[in-house]
Amino acid sequence: MNQEQLQELLKSVKKGEISIEEASAKIKHIPYEDLGFAKVDHHRGLRRGFSEVIYCAGKTVEQVSSIFQSLASKGNNVLATRATEDMYIEVKKNYPDAKYYPVPRMIALYQGKQKQVGSILVICAGTSDLPVAEEAAITAEVMGNKVERLYDVGVAGLHRLLLNIKLMEKARVLVVVAGMEGALSSVVGGLVEKPVVAVPTSVGYGANFNGLAALLTMLNSCSPGITVVNIDNGFGAGYAASLINKLGEIKE
Repeated sequence: MNQEQLQELLKSVKKGEISIEEASAKIKHIPYEDLGFAKVDHHRGLRRGFSEVIYCAGKTVEQVSSIFQSLASKGNNVLATRATEDMYIEVKKNYPDAKYYPVPRMIALYQGKQKQVGSILVICAGTSDLPVAEEAAITAEVMGNKVERLYDVGVAGLHRLLLNIKLMEKARVLVVVAGMEGALSSVVGGLVEKPVVAVPTSVGYGANFNGLAALLTMLNSCSPGITVVNIDNGFGAGYAASLINKLGEIKE
């Protein structure tokens, strides 16, 4: 759809010839922006509720900067995951308001007023799990969710978790991040009546098998209602939690 066609579509909406919903359906699949090395999907926000996120691993500094600039030009929040500090330095040349989070290695640009809705609680078992937990938390924040954190409350000191029951009950959805044997998600799932998104991490000794042990524990949880994402996938957990959380904002 070119500019003229888009203008004609807008005129049809104003005249009442088609509804806003019908017009949205027509523009959901407008072609991407071709940068040569990447095809930037500017209308993912229409389909998914949030714009395309940059996965930086394997990309050059220049590629990340170009994609970031393309996304930012549309006025939306921009998020880049698994980013290096060199990538951030390059992005900051064009967008000085961009922020770098060194623990989860993320770049975020917040554009316009930020309305944070609902309540997501990110829980992690130990300090070694913080990179993954923060990836989940920041993802959810950039997507417009109110996020709280409850860290270092693993099952080795269960009283730390139990003293925060009220905080868990207040949340609309919980993200639980744990390595080692990954038991924390089962414990949390047995304490609350809210959706739980479990994230296994690769933290652990030899028999942890780089997160496989925690993944299998979470998949085999006897606490019903737990959803499990891939090993170290804090981004996926934060995204899923955002989708669930925002369902509570929809008015019939």
